[in-house]
Amino acid sequence: MEKVVIIGSGPAGLTAAIYASRGNLDPLVISGRGAGGQLMLTTDVDDFPGFPEGIQGPDLMLKMRAQAERFKTKFLDEDVLSVNFKNRPFEIQTESQTLKTKSVIIATGASAMWLNLESEQRLIGKGVSACAVCDGFFFKEKNILVVGGGDTAMREAQHLAKFGKKIILIHRREEFRAQPVLVSLVRSKPNVEFMMNTTLEEVLGEEKVKGVRLKNTQTGKISKLEMDGVFIAIGHKPNTFFLTGEIELDEKGYIVVKNHTKTSINGIFAAGDVSDHHYRQAVTAAGAGCMAALDVEEYLD
Repeated sequence: MEKVVIIGSGPAGLTAAIYASRGNLDPLVISGRGAGGQLMLTTDVDDFPGFPEGIQGPDLMLKMRAQAERFKTKFLDEDVLSVNFKNRPFEIQTESQTLKTKSVIIATGASAMWLNLESEQRLIGKGVSACAVCDGFFFKEKNILVVGGGDTAMREAQHLAKFGKKIILIHRREEFRAQPVLVSLVRSKPNVEFMMNTTLEEVLGEEKVKGVRLKNTQTGKISKLEMDGVFIAIGHKPNTFFLTGEIELDEKGYIVVKNHTKTSINGIFAAGDVSDHHYRQAVTAAGAGCMAALDVEEYLD
């Protein structure tokens, strides 16, 4: 019988583990096969406090895991297949075993949605990104392509307009899905240009982004543009597929929380991007992980 099982090993899960272990809760972290979360796909991290020279995303996650291990956190490097939150103790089925626990912190994060182009995947972290707040600073006075037509794309373009020389936002349809007020805001930026009925066919470059190959969906015409960065902004998908029917989720699949980390089931807590579709930052996820661990300690007491 575990006191607390933490599902996920990104900034939220590992911070929760650090606090829970220091609180003598003997946490078990199910890290998952994609251990470390989205920061494992990030090269330069300059916005996490405590690293004045910056740090590589994977290095940051290794340091956070080592810190949790120093306080005797246990790790199981497997994926969760299913859960049973209807009975107590709670049950968690992994690839190799069924775990029983008095409480759970879910910190499985959310994954950026990609176009799944070979060139896009190859250049992630080398000019291709899915987070303007994380990486926009590196594209000062550069030409940037943004792909998408929803609220996410508009917010990314708005942020990038503060840094980039020229921002071109492409959308595959004639009309945007984004809120009209956001579209108007972005349209007012002098360095932002819209290209409708356009899709990204290929990201050009070997070691880093050099340009893009675009296709007009109406005429079929192919064009090439020199670009320094490509931001894919077609949304995020919370990693909650194993929770359907077990806990309250919103219409997009995010865990519904109240009082910061408490879910619809007493004893089950959530932290990080799995319940936060607004901020989606490593530092806010870490803060939520801290809160979740403290809430678990209070719950168990």
